[in-house]
Amino acid sequence: QILETGGGSVQSGGSLKLSCEFPRGFFSTYDMGWFRQTPRKQREWVATITESGDTIYDDSVKGRFTVSRDNDAAKIFLQMDNLEPEDTAIYYCNGPLQRSGSTFTSIRDYWGGGTQVTVSS
Repeated sequence: QILETGGGSVQSGGSLKLSCEFPRGFFSTYDMGWFRQTPRKQREWVATITESGDTIYDDSVKGRFTVSRDNDAAKIFLQMDNLEPEDTAIYYCNGPLQRSGSTFTSIRDYWGGGTQVTVSS
């Protein structure tokens, strides 16, 4: 199963680093990324890291979040700095991703349990 870890509760301005581990046969060297969901919104795309290591971010997190990957370990990561209360959500990882206009969606319709991030003001 896809396993997201690293969530927690922090104050505004704090940092967290999320990790995502994929089953060996599930990991792709293609575009992988992070999503998040709140009770009020559908799951939304946050960040993508391409096969070549290029990174793409939603405007809401650009400059604050950094996505990275370790292909040998079948993992991707999300360093989140200067967190804001609006970042509070359950965070999920998945891939391969495909571009959909200005955002990305996952080709797979199988998701892990996510990891909760709570940011207080």
